[in-house]
Amino acid sequence: MRFSDPVKIAYGNIKGAKFRSFLTILGIVIGIASVIIIIAIGSSAQELILDQVKGVGSNLIGVLPGASEEKGPPASAMGVIITTLKYNDLKAILQKSNVPDAVDGAAYISGNNTVQYEDKDKNFTFQGTTASYVNVENAEIDKGRFFTKEEETSLSRFAVIGAEVATDLFGEGGNPVGKRIKIGKQNFEVIGVFTKRGSAAFSNQDTAIFIPLFTAQKVMLGVDYLNFIRVKVDSEANIDRAKLDITATLREQHDIKKAIDDDFSVRDQKAGLDAITNITGAIKYFLAAIAAISLLVGGVGIMNTMLISVNQRIREVGLRKAIGAKNSLIMLQFLVESIFVTLLGGVIGIIIGILVTFLAAVIIQKLGYHWPFIVTMSSILLATGISLLIGVFFGIYPARKAAKLNIVEALRYE
Repeated sequence: MRFSDPVKIAYGNIKGAKFRSFLTILGIVIGIASVIIIIAIGSSAQELILDQVKGVGSNLIGVLPGASEEKGPPASAMGVIITTLKYNDLKAILQKSNVPDAVDGAAYISGNNTVQYEDKDKNFTFQGTTASYVNVENAEIDKGRFFTKEEETSLSRFAVIGAEVATDLFGEGGNPVGKRIKIGKQNFEVIGVFTKRGSAAFSNQDTAIFIPLFTAQKVMLGVDYLNFIRVKVDSEANIDRAKLDITATLREQHDIKKAIDDDFSVRDQKAGLDAITNITGAIKYFLAAIAAISLLVGGVGIMNTMLISVNQRIREVGLRKAIGAKNSLIMLQFLVESIFVTLLGGVIGIIIGILVTFLAAVIIQKLGYHWPFIVTMSSILLATGISLLIGVFFGIYPARKAAKLNIVEALRYE
């Protein structure tokens, strides 16, 4: 018997029972496609998240309120409101005697409210920040200017708006500088418009409105704390030293004697990237493992189909044995048939998985996100390997059953 013979027989059996073969292969197709899609979309989502974090800058240090474990997120990052971080903390950090490697820093507090201009109104996020924001974030002004150091603490009603805000409120090509808008119940003069910047650190900068820090705190929100601080360091090589200096400065500011009592968290981008990579990687493969469970259902279907095939071909097996076919060849025939069916389902599943992943990438890119189309060779090899294993594992029992048939009983079988 040639190796191609069982393949031809398997193909003939599939053609002879199309509907049953379709249902048999369907479980494998769904399982393999799910594994490919989840791994691919997980990898693309991971790239999207990492790109968002990288967009902030590699020489920045983030200071957040609330303590945290070394590799865990601060409580404030989980939506808990913590009021321990103040404007004076930023001033202390920017003193050269405290943090020599810090070249600048910005404070942030955010809110959300309805913004009105003439007959137009829409909800936007407003960001209270300091005059140093432009330098820290490497942001560029398209029209007008940003507010000054004096204006950040003087309760000035000035606003600098994102590119999309300008388009939504003032139309394409309009010049908002000098116009007055109302945020909530407060009137603000638009003094600047940012160039289009896109998303960074999970927020769309083009749909935000920036106002002086103290105006946001005292007039709009009625608070005296900060959401977070970003510190710009002179060199990426000095990040670790600057983190230690910032930590020491804040402990002195908050009168903290022991590290266990810290009410703040100091993080650099690398730590954030490592944590995000570990978390998203674990989630991606966990979901892929869950999707692979559906392959067990497909495997059971393969085994049932092969058992039916054995029962339908008992006389054929008897004839083969009568003319000298060994048990090992009979077993090989049914194993190859089982593997052929699972590999066929695997190939179809891989093709469907790649197509769905490609369509998802195209649609998400059209929405304006950095979403690379990623289908790794490792995921394709993994899917192929799983198909082979299922074919062998669930084909062994029917193959052994066929090989053990008694020649005389098989030939008498009606």
